[in-house]
Amino acid sequence: MFSTFIHILKSGGSLGLYSGLSASLLRQLTYSTTRFGIYEELKSTFTTPTTTPSFPLLIALASTSGFLGGIAGNPADVLNVRMQHDAALPFSQRRNYAHALDGLVRMMREEGWRSLFRGVAPNSMRAVLMTASQLASYDGFKTLILSHTPLSDNLTTHFSASFLAGFVATTICSPVDVIKTRVMSAKDREGLGRLLGRIYRIEGVGWMFRGWVPSFVRLGPHTVVTFLFLEQHKRVWRMMHGEGERLGERV
Repeated sequence: MFSTFIHILKSGGSLGLYSGLSASLLRQLTYSTTRFGIYEELKSTFTTPTTTPSFPLLIALASTSGFLGGIAGNPADVLNVRMQHDAALPFSQRRNYAHALDGLVRMMREEGWRSLFRGVAPNSMRAVLMTASQLASYDGFKTLILSHTPLSDNLTTHFSASFLAGFVATTICSPVDVIKTRVMSAKDREGLGRLLGRIYRIEGVGWMFRGWVPSFVRLGPHTVVTFLFLEQHKRVWRMMHGEGERLGERV
């Protein structure tokens, strides 16, 4: 990871660390907004004054939300992967997208609209795993902490549950992340089965967790910050609408 960090600094300078920032922001606006919004809405639908959704049901709700979010965010995800991978390509093969909107226009003009959904199958699979392991596990860890420790529903609980959720999500999604990155950054089309066979022959089983550390360095803090802000946002929203602590929000 450190050698990659140094290579990026040498080849692209400090700004190289933020390659694909516009695509990453667009991805969050599409993928994350969709999955979080649908998950919270579904969770509220299955919450009654006396019961909350069970953990298996939370996994199902999160999986559904993640699948739809993966489809919604796929165009921005393809752009994000390509813009971040550009520096590793020979100069003649670089796409040099100026920003996310430029990338979207050029992809549709040069490759057709289907290119926006390249890798949508592994990406949606990854979104299902990510949302189920991140959102459902966060709610599960939060429930366990509130039920089996003296902690109350506060920042310490939110931080602990979100840190554990980030660890779980990184581990579960690592194999799919490897596949997704290679499919989206590839110049030529290759079937998923052939790709898996080729990776296994070259790298063995270790390919499944290649890049786990940088993934956790990115996803761990991202998960913590996301849920800390989400909890405070929900609390402020309830205060603005004159609502007390609802049973469904303690899941």
